[in-house]
Amino acid sequence: MAYYVYLISWTAEGIRNVKQAPQRSDAFHKAVEAAGGRVLLDLHTMGAYDAVAAVELPNDEIANQIAIRVGMQGFVRTTTLKGWSATEFSQLVAKI
Repeated sequence: MAYYVYLISWTAEGIRNVKQAPQRSDAFHKAVEAAGGRVLLDLHTMGAYDAVAAVELPNDEIANQIAIRVGMQGFVRTTTLKGWSATEFSQLVAKI
């Protein structure tokens, strides 16, 4: 499994419909689980982003599909980061 971080910003429509955000968050969790992954962390934040989610997913293609599906709804825009655990990064650096 690979790690991904989604940085999430509400669109104008997303903030107008903020009261539906908990249901949209639940739908995101279900989509990740249906794709064979799991949500590790889901935070609503203040600052440059309105929410941050850390997930495990099988591969980059699925991570991209989820980001696109979420964006197609029109309530948020996402920036996706791929991550490596400390152990994975140590193994990567050892090969340099």
